Amino acid sequence: MTHRRAVALMIVCTLLWSLAGVVARQLDAARSFEVTFWRSLFNATALLVALLALRGARLWSDIGRGGRALWFSAACWAVMYTNFMVAITLTTVATVLVTMAVAPLVTALFARLFLHHRLPARTWAAIGVAGLGIAWMFGRQALAGHDTGGASMTGALVALGVPLAAAANWTLLQHLHQRHAADARIEEPQMLPAVLLGAVLSAAVTLPLALPLSATAHDLSWLALLGVFQLAIPCLLVVRLSKVLAAPEISLLGLLEVIFGVLLAWVGAGEVPSADALAGGALVIAALVANEWLSMRGRVAS
Repeated sequence: MTHRRAVALMIVCTLLWSLAGVVARQLDAARSFEVTFWRSLFNATALLVALLALRGARLWSDIGRGGRALWFSAACWAVMYTNFMVAITLTTVATVLVTMAVAPLVTALFARLFLHHRLPARTWAAIGVAGLGIAWMFGRQALAGHDTGGASMTGALVALGVPLAAAANWTLLQHLHQRHAADARIEEPQMLPAVLLGAVLSAAVTLPLALPLSATAHDLSWLALLGVFQLAIPCLLVVRLSKVLAAPEISLLGLLEVIFGVLLAWVGAGEVPSADALAGGALVIAALVANEWLSMRGRVAS
């Protein structure tokens, strides 16, 4: 796969991911953990069918040989699946997506801590500015907590688990690819099953919390759409794309989900982003764009 095609497919992934917010606002009765349970269940079903078609009986041997790396990645996927939808039911789409936008910088920080990648000064500066943006938004949410019962702030904190888990996952995948590239004798584990296992873990954990189930047929149709098109397809694609795109690049392109998601929730559900979310998001995205622009200038100059 060429780099250009990988970038184009990553943009398609972000567009599909961005459907979650606007679809969640169309539900009749399903709430919180039940939303997460059904979405993860439909996701797991679609992933099982897709992976059996792709891998056949080898899927089970891939899981058996995957070891700790596979299960760690599965746990990361489970956190991303679960925290995102729970957060969407607790606060605005814009707040959740802006919180998730720190993923590229958290990924860079994890790469420094665990892969010993050296970070240029511009990246440290971007981490600082993005941190200020998130702190501003969280602070405003906390001050407004007495008016909202604390739900908005709780949603923002739950959403913070998504970029942390995503950064850990991309860093692990990058480590596995780099280790295999450095020594071809080291077998690179098949990590696609982690996407399936993460969905199963998410559904299993949230089912007891979702009872009694109250989703209508209308809700289930929307949640099936989310499970298949908003999760299963793009998540399978992004694992494949991690072999072509670097971890920070994946996270950076993933920022398009913020733009797409806020616009879709605004147009499709009438959810106008708050001034605090826009201000915090502007700082985060400005820091990320500036960091990438300076990085591109450096590559051109060299």
